[in-house]
Amino acid sequence: MSEKQPPSRGASGDEVPDEVWERFLRDSELDIKASAAPKEPSARARMVAGRQREERAAAKARGGGRRNKRRPAEPAGWRTGPAWHEMNGRAARRRRVRGLVGVLLALGLLLVALNPGRALSLLTGKDSAGGTAATPLAAETGAPTGAPPSFDPDRPTLKEPFRGSPAAQYADGAAGIEPPDATAVGGLSKERIAAALADTRALLIDANLNPATLRGERPVAALGRIDPLEKETIDDVSAGLDRPDKDHDPLTFVTRFDPKEVALVGNVVKTRGRMSLDARPGGGAVVHTDYTFVYPLVKAAPGSTEVARTIVRRTLDVEVLDPAVTESTEGRLWLGTRRVDIANTACGVRDGYAHPHFDGTPREGAEPSGATVDPYDLNRPLPEGTGACRVLSRL
Repeated sequence: MSEKQPPSRGASGDEVPDEVWERFLRDSELDIKASAAPKEPSARARMVAGRQREERAAAKARGGGRRNKRRPAEPAGWRTGPAWHEMNGRAARRRRVRGLVGVLLALGLLLVALNPGRALSLLTGKDSAGGTAATPLAAETGAPTGAPPSFDPDRPTLKEPFRGSPAAQYADGAAGIEPPDATAVGGLSKERIAAALADTRALLIDANLNPATLRGERPVAALGRIDPLEKETIDDVSAGLDRPDKDHDPLTFVTRFDPKEVALVGNVVKTRGRMSLDARPGGGAVVHTDYTFVYPLVKAAPGSTEVARTIVRRTLDVEVLDPAVTESTEGRLWLGTRRVDIANTACGVRDGYAHPHFDGTPREGAEPSGATVDPYDLNRPLPEGTGACRVLSRL
């Protein structure tokens, strides 16, 4: 049997009716249930939660599915500074730069170890002996306007025989003899002219650069390109090679040194000059050649170290004839005007060899005389004869 609840009283002491009291209890129960129910999140809360979900997904993708326990995901903003992936990218770039610098440093050390002279010239613009590193000149396409400037006055050495000379920038040997482009001239075909230019080049190489010719042997290849019908020229050159004298000087055609007296330093002769082509009056063509050859030499005596240079400038006109017009042999050359100037050789000595002078050695032949000339001035006209007795401004 349930107990009867006592009647409620109001603030004034009057009793509360039963229906009012029951409504109060029901309303209180509903308020309690409403306060315990979940509430709808605000718009800002939903935005923050969504951004955190996105950052967690991105971090998971970068980490290959593994959570980064050391660096929790942080929203990018003014409080956090640069994003982690940006900082990692800069660190990777720094590592790559340091690696490249290390490789370059290692290559530089290797170059210094293998070739210290070359490394010095690259760093300072100087050669290993202190002179200015020479840059090769481009091929000549016309007569120069004057002599080249003076270089470092330091003397040549066995290691650097062209030191202090403009020849340091000349081409090496045959590389300095470049024929012009062939073209049909004077009734001769382009092919015939091309062959004549090649033969002229071969003649110059054999007469001035062939080591056998330089030590006094017969220039067989050069002589073989002369037309046998030009008998007078062949006889004159042959007489000079076999029995040189004042009237038969082989140096007007070839360069030779007495092997018992001197030897070439190394195996490089420097070359500078040009070759051009003209039509010949009456048919055919003329090949004009003007070349300077610089020979570094040392005495043949054992232990010799002093280097002297002999400079030979040679001009030669080679005629290419048309057998249909002028009696000649197909494929051979005729020698026209030839002149030579030899700087640093004994004056008046006609034994078929050039004789360079070395300091501290009595001069052979007459003393040089006349106006001072620059043997490297490739624009000055050449005199007749060998031009061996002039005072030289430099060698």
